[in-house]
Amino acid sequence: MESEVFDVIVIGGGPGGYTAAVKASALGGKVALVERSALGGTCLNLGCIPTKTLLKSTEVLETVKKAKDFGVDISQVEVSLEKMLDRKQAIIKRLNTSVEFLMKSNKIRVIRGEGKVTRVNEVTITTPSEQTVLKTRNIIIATGSRPTAMPGLEPDGHWIMNSDHALRLSNIPTDLLIIGGGAIGVEFASIYQKLGAKVTLVEAMDRILPFADGEVSNALKQLMTREKIAVLTETKVLGVHKLEESLLVNLETPKGLKEIQVDNVLVAVGRRPDYDNLGLLEIGVKVEKGKIAVNSKMETSIPNIYAIGDVTGGILLAHVASTEGTVAAANAMGGQKSINYSVVPSCIYTSPELASVGLTEEQAILKEIEVVIGRSQFISSGKALAMGENKGLVKFVAEASSGKILGVHILGPQATSIISEAALALKLGATVEDVAETIHAHPSLPETLMEAAEEAVRLINSGK
Repeated sequence: MESEVFDVIVIGGGPGGYTAAVKASALGGKVALVERSALGGTCLNLGCIPTKTLLKSTEVLETVKKAKDFGVDISQVEVSLEKMLDRKQAIIKRLNTSVEFLMKSNKIRVIRGEGKVTRVNEVTITTPSEQTVLKTRNIIIATGSRPTAMPGLEPDGHWIMNSDHALRLSNIPTDLLIIGGGAIGVEFASIYQKLGAKVTLVEAMDRILPFADGEVSNALKQLMTREKIAVLTETKVLGVHKLEESLLVNLETPKGLKEIQVDNVLVAVGRRPDYDNLGLLEIGVKVEKGKIAVNSKMETSIPNIYAIGDVTGGILLAHVASTEGTVAAANAMGGQKSINYSVVPSCIYTSPELASVGLTEEQAILKEIEVVIGRSQFISSGKALAMGENKGLVKFVAEASSGKILGVHILGPQATSIISEAALALKLGATVEDVAETIHAHPSLPETLMEAAEEAVRLINSGK
């Protein structure tokens, strides 16, 4: 390998990295992919896939518990956490194998080890037994992110956990405190509450999911509270003290100081770009505010070195990383592509699900856009009622003068699937009238999208 020259070397085998490798290979490039552990990155191994697998298990559990409501009598319900975790690992392994096959079928050289950029056109791979130096015309950094730690609350994997540890718990805590009301925190709150834990969710800001639409975020908080999850906003953790068999947590709340005793603490305050030990600073790659600086072509400050995904500190979503990987690979192979972030669906897999695309109502107002809001509740959906999942709403944010769709926000059953219709409408520059006049199947959940659009049209036509 030492005498070979690659067109592209990708460091990091997550969704962004392996997508970039496939794209570069499809464009005729000689490609190597460097990965220190399992292919698939955080998403496949420690994020999207395992959490959604566990969420599905808890969804089945909830359905079984409510079986009598559907006319089905189940006398006994038993939960095996061990079997849930085994199923999770089996799905991860199957997808690992699929990515391995994808690399092989696209003639991509997969190299195991720690990759370091030692020169502008050189990557050094280190394994426990040897070092290998590879030459390349282009480099794509796709090393992702890792959980952010809080000072004084460094995870030990038992008493204090991060999201990685939370996916491997061998038993369900009686009392669990989750610090951080973002996507990671609310999803784990949903998982563990359904498995029987008493969950307290703490968020320093004035609401959970601070970057979601305020109305929809508050609606989710209300539903979580009804499920007996204690949601404490505007609350800070002052300290955690070890007792004999538990933890004592000191909180500062809007109502004063508070102490609670829990079995475990899960720190879910976000993730930080992972570019340590890559040698980037030594060769002059610009890093700003803890993230690799890139332009719209995913180029770093060194033209033939690209960075994609979480390591750039942008939108930390797997589908964004994959899109960035496609753009970077195309440009590395001589293209002139750039990326547009205006239509990126965001999905949170709570119960019910929350999904959004485009501007929130608050963002539109800050831009001084006169808007009209169209809403429809899932409680009026025949399909949702038949499913026994009729909580939540669809909300359209549209420009009042033209009806052009600016944003769509969904809290409800299968929201993460329904949002794709809204994303397409937004990408095509559609109006609420376009969606309202599109024939939707009946009975179906997307009808609620149509009905929210109809409400927006009605308000526009009435001049309100």
